[in-house]
Amino acid sequence: MSDDYDFEDDYAYGAGYGTGEADASGGGDGGGDGCGASRNGRRGPERTFAALPPAQGRGFATSWWGRAWLKALEDTALDGQQLKQGRRLAREGRVGAVSVRPGRITAVVRDRDGTAHRSDVLLQQLGAGAWDRFLDMAVDRAGHIAALLDRDMPPHLVEDAASAGVELLPGIGDLEPECTCGAWDHCPHSGALCYQVARLLDEDPFVLLLMRGREERRLLDELQVRSAARAVRDGDSGPREADDGPERGVRGVPAGEAFAAAGILPPLPTPPSPPDAPGLGPSLDTETAPAPGVDPAALEVLAADSAVRAHRMLLDALAPGHEGQPLPAELTPQQDAVRLAADARPDARIGARLAAGSGRAPVDLDAAVRAWGYGGVAALAVLDEEWTPGAEQLGRARARLGEAWEAGERPALRASGRTRWTVAGADLQLRLDRNGRWWPYHKERGRWVPAGPADDDPAGALAGADDGAADAADSKHAAEGADARM
Repeated sequence: MSDDYDFEDDYAYGAGYGTGEADASGGGDGGGDGCGASRNGRRGPERTFAALPPAQGRGFATSWWGRAWLKALEDTALDGQQLKQGRRLAREGRVGAVSVRPGRITAVVRDRDGTAHRSDVLLQQLGAGAWDRFLDMAVDRAGHIAALLDRDMPPHLVEDAASAGVELLPGIGDLEPECTCGAWDHCPHSGALCYQVARLLDEDPFVLLLMRGREERRLLDELQVRSAARAVRDGDSGPREADDGPERGVRGVPAGEAFAAAGILPPLPTPPSPPDAPGLGPSLDTETAPAPGVDPAALEVLAADSAVRAHRMLLDALAPGHEGQPLPAELTPQQDAVRLAADARPDARIGARLAAGSGRAPVDLDAAVRAWGYGGVAALAVLDEEWTPGAEQLGRARARLGEAWEAGERPALRASGRTRWTVAGADLQLRLDRNGRWWPYHKERGRWVPAGPADDDPAGALAGADDGAADAADSKHAAEGADARM
């Protein structure tokens, strides 16, 4: 028998089925490696997967290697109608628990009338020589094993294995069916089993390696032994020149391999719809006393804030044109304290801590929170800073103020600073920022506070002042009118 491939001996179905216990013995002869049922009837490693739910509305394979598995099935089967019936049985959830072991997969598949059939699909195991070459290749390229541990099978792993004479993925004619229904070709039952196994392969490519003859634990143990031996040899004789080639350390997939895999790579999935609102944060109000220095209420605020920020980032990422937007500027700790207070609306105790973190008194934090709500970092700068414009900038601002209203409608404005103009007779103010935008403010309990978002037009900025500012201005005008009539 070839040293590259090995076949499982058949055995009576049912004896020890589903136990998942590995055979500790060395296995049979003829190039076998101790996996699968050996000639003395003892069993090899086995994994049993519970029956999967119906696959309504989804494909059977999303990974490129899962699609390659199905391609081998569909290229092998002679009767497309049989496969179509098998796909329907698998989609309806009529495949029972799936047993995977070296050289064979097995499941009970039920027809629509409830008739049960035991179906098997055989796949050649790799012999000892093929596994030696695969393991040597994997030791040389540690990234392949890292990918497998992440439950990924990159195309260049399969290509490198093929270059070593090891075919991991099945090809035409490699999936050999056996079924109690008596069909000699792939029947609906073996087809359903293969479609269901494609879903298992999507989740864990080690399932394929087990079918080829090596369970995950044994494979990793052998790689560790070979890696240690390689390290000892390299330490004695220095690193091998072959390891210093130009390909070493290069990240990504070579273009040729990506092109070769284009026929079996699936399209990118449609992004899922985002949730309507952020998730609820955990409640830490328990009977267990917190550890010293831990403030559960503050942790709840931070957890809720994390959910809000994650939801906002998701909405931004899914928005059209997101990839063309500049990265947001990183906030200072003082700015982030204001943002957190604006988003979380914490109680007075936590608010006082945030005020201290923002470098403000609690009453000033309230004004900063309002500013943040109207325009984020830019609005905070208008609240905190008064800048000095150049003569040209100041001239443009004054001209804009003169042109913003129709004749006779312009309110009386008096300069209250280098970039601030107050409406005479009203507690309203306009502030100019460095980008030429106008921000409305109103006076509240003797303090100027933000009253609305920015506008390129000063008249629009005053008109956009919030209701509180407008009501305050109307009340003052009414009072002044009453005084004038007295």
